[in-house]
Amino acid sequence: MTYSMEIAGLKRELPLCKITDDLYIGAFICFGDAELTEACGRELLKLVPAEDYDYLFTAEAKSIPLIHEMARQSGAKKYFIARKGPKAYMPDPLCVEDKSITTAGTQKLYLGRDDADLIRGKRILLIDDVISTGGSLLAMEALVKEAGGTVAGRIAVLAEGGAADREDIKFLAPLPLFNADGTVKD
Repeated sequence: MTYSMEIAGLKRELPLCKITDDLYIGAFICFGDAELTEACGRELLKLVPAEDYDYLFTAEAKSIPLIHEMARQSGAKKYFIARKGPKAYMPDPLCVEDKSITTAGTQKLYLGRDDADLIRGKRILLIDDVISTGGSLLAMEALVKEAGGTVAGRIAVLAEGGAADREDIKFLAPLPLFNADGTVKD
């Protein structure tokens, strides 16, 4: 089963994936789709004026091509990625916990102290591919706050389910939740 939708002017078929017996989601994946990544990056940059933020920030991993494309198109020289594990090259990393609908259990997000130092006192635009429960956003917000930065905005390609009703995020299109038979949940 798939769900057909238009995203950033392009038609895509999203496979429906089981989360629980009575909850399925439309899987939005930019990986490997250069045309979609470029179009989404262009349209997301239109949502928030460049003068409203200093840096772009996302969480590993599905949004990495998206943030890179946004940086390329906007001319940004630096962007930040919260990692799912500490790396040897990350001095004294900051760490927060994250709960996501697409990741089993609790995961942690890390940001190296060197990146945190660059974020201090800066306005940070949070980017995600899909916002659903908002768990990843909360974790990114916590990292920005711990680093001494300010969240300047929250944007995503898609807002899934009830996230589409949030007033604190901007997004390109809503994405419904689905029943086991592929019909849209009420």
